[in-house]
Amino acid sequence: MALISMTGYGSGEASAGGIKVEVELSSVNRKQFDVRISLPRALTSLESRIREVVHGAVSRGHVTGVVRVRLSSSTRAKGVTVDTTLAGAYIRDLRRAACELGLRDDLTARSLTYLQDVIQHEDVLEDTERIWRLTKKALKCALEHLIGMRRTEGAALEKDIRRRLKMLHGRVGKVKRLAPGVVTRYRASLHRRLKSADVDLAGLDERLLKELALFADRSDISEEIVRLESHFAHARKLMDSGKPSGRGLDFLCQEMFREINTIGSKASDKSISRHVIEFKTDLESMREQVQNVE
Repeated sequence: MALISMTGYGSGEASAGGIKVEVELSSVNRKQFDVRISLPRALTSLESRIREVVHGAVSRGHVTGVVRVRLSSSTRAKGVTVDTTLAGAYIRDLRRAACELGLRDDLTARSLTYLQDVIQHEDVLEDTERIWRLTKKALKCALEHLIGMRRTEGAALEKDIRRRLKMLHGRVGKVKRLAPGVVTRYRASLHRRLKSADVDLAGLDERLLKELALFADRSDISEEIVRLESHFAHARKLMDSGKPSGRGLDFLCQEMFREINTIGSKASDKSISRHVIEFKTDLESMREQVQNVE
């Protein structure tokens, strides 16, 4: 199972009985899971259910979406009813009152729209369970497309991250080969500086040996190299696990930076420092990719 990107887009729809529900989802990278769905006001009660379904498929990232409900003209028409019995009672009483008061009888069909409860409109959206069944179906379809895109991009990310990891491992190998010669190079440099200062080296042998011993202890980077190699192995294990590994890989990148930074400080060697700088540059590029992994 390849790594999964946090970036993607998907849409889905479902329809039945003159009702059509459309769902669009998009996601971008974020450290935690977050979802925001735009719903018709009448369906806000479905927000928690939608969040639960999305979180069941997406563990990390910022997901935004919109749910649209479209009704056919026949469905809208079925929701309108006229209470003719109530309308007749209204009209009879109004005409009798008009006659008693000497008013003109100007009642028309339009007058019915002003009579309370005569014209009733049944809002189909109030049947939330019916709408939910269609919304859930459309949502799952949108999630399937969203995750498909995230997997495709994730496969490309994994290929690039593995390539960069191999490159970083190679740079550590070069540092490892250079490490044994650090004390020798420091000794030669120290001798050159003392000689150029016209210092008599004959009487400094014991002090030089102590200085070199202290330097050898301070510049020992074997532990840092072992930890870096352990981080490389752990990173590969995470990518092979088939589980969301973005957080773990991001943490390992931080730890690798800490170890290589220590190596640069302890080694005090130009040859190693060059590889340390290149390692940091490559590591930063890899971390940018890792931060888009779920």
